[in-house]
Amino acid sequence: MTSKHSLTLPNDIETIPQLNEFIDTVAEEIGLDMSLTMSLNLAIEEAVVNVMEYAYPEGEQGNVDIEVIADDKWLTFIISDNGIPFDPTTQKDADTTLSAEDRPIGGLGIFLVRQLMDSINYQRKDGKNILTLSKKMESQ
Repeated sequence: MTSKHSLTLPNDIETIPQLNEFIDTVAEEIGLDMSLTMSLNLAIEEAVVNVMEYAYPEGEQGNVDIEVIADDKWLTFIISDNGIPFDPTTQKDADTTLSAEDRPIGGLGIFLVRQLMDSINYQRKDGKNILTLSKKMESQ
C-alpha cells in the first residue's frame, strides 16, 4: 500500500513546527517508531531549513514543497523549490573530528542527512531544485 502526503511552506523558519507536525503525522500513520521519527524530523528539518535560508535571495518570498511517499519498501521525501540552483549533495560533510570551535560553519546538516537516509538525489528540472531523500523501510 502506498500513501502520499504533501505540505507547502513559505521560506520562513518560523513555520518549521508545522513541518515537524507533518512528519510526526505521517510517521504515526505508517507506524514508525519514535526513534526513527525523531531522526527523520532532524534530517528533513535540516534539508528544509537549508532551502529556506539559501534558495531565495534575502527578503524574497518563495515556497518549499515537501512530498512524502511511503510504501512497503521505501519512505521518500521530495523537497522542491523554485529558488537559486543549489545541489546540497556536492557539499562536503563537516569534519566531525574537529571540535565545534575549530569546525567551519556548515556541512553538518548534509552530514546528518547522509547518515540517516539510504539514498539522496538532487536534480534541477523545469527551474526547480528537487532533492529526493529515501529511507529503506525495515520489515516490521
